[in-house]
Amino acid sequence: MAKDHLSPYQVDLVAGTTYQWCKCGKSASKPFCDGAHEGTGCEPVSFVAKKTESAMLCGCHETGDEPYCDGSHNFI
Repeated sequence: MAKDHLSPYQVDLVAGTTYQWCKCGKSASKPFCDGAHEGTGCEPVSFVAKKTESAMLCGCHETGDEPYCDGSHNFI
């Protein structure tokens, strides 16, 4: 996967809402899935926001805390 965006994405999440984080890196609506993974064997990461907040979602796809940024982009 090309590392076209290493920095995290700041997004506003709404408590109780289910989101699909793009894991393949092909989505045009990153960091969220738009279905571009079809046929790649890679699936998005589904998660439910625990609270309404501004969060940092991983852009480099190296995080150990999917879908949240853990600072891994600083070591790529």
